[in-house]
Amino acid sequence: MTAVAAVAGGVVQSLLPAPLRLAVLGLLAAAVLLREAGLISLPVPENRRLVPEHVLNRGRLAGGIQFGFEMGTGMRTYSPSALPHLVLAALVLAVPLPGALAAGTGFAAARWIMAAVSMAHSDDGSWTTLWHANQRFLALATATATATALTLALLP
Repeated sequence: MTAVAAVAGGVVQSLLPAPLRLAVLGLLAAAVLLREAGLISLPVPENRRLVPEHVLNRGRLAGGIQFGFEMGTGMRTYSPSALPHLVLAALVLAVPLPGALAAGTGFAAARWIMAAVSMAHSDDGSWTTLWHANQRFLALATATATATALTLALLP
């Protein structure tokens, strides 16, 4: 997905002026931050299928990698956050190729870490309980971190 976004980004970035691309990205970022803070409701594109449990049972490494691949490519996933969509928009509108490769690597690592940590936490469902108890804070924190990272990456 990152490679496709990087190629599409090369075309878009060469055809549209930077001020227009950055203005659109800024509006999208503001909308995503408001959505993640729970201040507005915006639907996000998603493939409403879960990754089967047997994928996670393949072990922390193999299961985590397959889980991350299937989630990261959108093959199977509910999408509780608009952050992947914001990063995709940034890749198309503003991020140069090396940044796109770094974003893809970071996204894959984050997906793997999330799966590995949840599997290592416990088998009693307490990970889900803990996640839900802190969901709003974590959503806002990750949205702020993502927007900050994108802003810093795009500064001249």
